[in-house]
Amino acid sequence: MSDSDTPKLQSIILCQSCDVAVSRQALPANVRALCPRCHSALYAKPFCTINGVLALCITALLLYIPANFYPVLELHFFGSIRTSTVWEGAYSVIKQGYYIVGIAVALGAIVAPAALLVSILLQVLIVKHGLHKPILRKYFRSILKKHLLIKQFSMPEIYVISMFVTAFNLGDFADIYMGIGTFCYVMLFILMLFLQREYNIDYMWEQLHESQ
Repeated sequence: MSDSDTPKLQSIILCQSCDVAVSRQALPANVRALCPRCHSALYAKPFCTINGVLALCITALLLYIPANFYPVLELHFFGSIRTSTVWEGAYSVIKQGYYIVGIAVALGAIVAPAALLVSILLQVLIVKHGLHKPILRKYFRSILKKHLLIKQFSMPEIYVISMFVTAFNLGDFADIYMGIGTFCYVMLFILMLFLQREYNIDYMWEQLHESQ
């Protein structure tokens, strides 16, 4: 059998439900490939181009600063007014002695989302402008290897849920107001959902292999 008849490794995908091997085919936009055995979703063609992913990433990064440094909750309780940012919330938990919980909040809601956004931004910029340079290809490979680990630690949805649960529980005892930080953090969470839906790590690996 000639080399041209041998299927490429990156053209084969395994179904996560039944482990059947399926040849990966090109898809039109907004179409999903289904497993022929169990009909589970295998992969989908991203709707956004690489420039669309870049736009989503930059927008999310612009929202990141006000989302984390502007108050997300404002409590009016017996004449006193207290505000809290995401950073202050994590620090107050640590200060009360719940170190593991506080570090988990800081990591999942603040540090990891920023690292994930920076990872995607660097990948897109290197794909667009730097894959012809050996040192950037080496750096690009290193980023791709760490990307899935960073993604596992990024959990802004946990903070969004806890924020609304807190507002609901304290609603009988104090007046709760949500500020610009709340809006920015929720929008950041929504943008990251869209960004991770459109981001395709297989596409990034393919760009690396094609550049060699």
